[in-house]
Amino acid sequence: MPNLTRRDLFALALASPLAAMPLNKIRLGVTTDEIDDDPAVAAKFLREFNLSWAEVRNLWGKYNTVQPAEKIKEARGIFDEYGIKVAVEGTGFFKIPLPPDTPEGHKVIDEQWKLLDAAFERARIFGTDKLRTFAFNLPKSGEDANAYPRIYELVREAARRAKAKNVRLAVENVGNSYVWTGEDAGKLLKAVKEDNLGLTWDPNNAAEKGETPFPDGFRHLEVARVFNVHVRDFKHDGTGHVVWTAVGEGEFDNVAHIRALLKAGYKEGFTLETHWKSPQGKMHASRTSLTGLLKVIEKA
Repeated sequence: MPNLTRRDLFALALASPLAAMPLNKIRLGVTTDEIDDDPAVAAKFLREFNLSWAEVRNLWGKYNTVQPAEKIKEARGIFDEYGIKVAVEGTGFFKIPLPPDTPEGHKVIDEQWKLLDAAFERARIFGTDKLRTFAFNLPKSGEDANAYPRIYELVREAARRAKAKNVRLAVENVGNSYVWTGEDAGKLLKAVKEDNLGLTWDPNNAAEKGETPFPDGFRHLEVARVFNVHVRDFKHDGTGHVVWTAVGEGEFDNVAHIRALLKAGYKEGFTLETHWKSPQGKMHASRTSLTGLLKVIEKA
């Protein structure tokens, strides 16, 4: 995507609306454990809404990367029974503080490589080529600007290992990490050129740090290297902090954001990652947000 000004992005989003986008033309899924940790319950929910995509993170109370392969095969069988495809396998890879460049720190990184190998095996079982990964948490002392070259080299090495397995890595911009905002994500993409390394773009996480994720953060992204988009909504509480809310009840303009992505040629998936906590439980929260999101898609 060419470098666009703030005015260009607003024009892109607010141009004559596209025809209503039918669900069979958009890869919309939900993070399954934000419905229920039982994949059968989550799959039934997805089919209720005529959805056929899922992002999988936790299964039966454990991260998928620590579940034995037999349990992953069981989950795959359940998804197949309901016609659900796994769009993205969620992992906790590199969602740790950057360890020191010492023998002890190298042992920590070696454990991360083992985690990545486990993720490759599970991705093969699930039938997906996309892993959601990260780019290291910020230390309690705050950002260390000198850490970026080493972070980029480790992410580059991860992409090389993934390439050998025909897997793509979608690094998520997430709170309290070295890649938190759209601007941070854009810098990562410029530094790590491997074509199987892209983003899980989460504009709501970017808002936590004070960035206006659309259009300001969005303009830093290469849309061709966005492999996954997380969708939810946020608002500012009385203290000015970002809190999650049901889609359509917050401040983020999901309609303009989705419209701009589609106009820029985005063809990958969207995942509802609700995060909002409903007093009636997480399934109710996902149901409420998904209902709001479907209304958004009708307008996009």
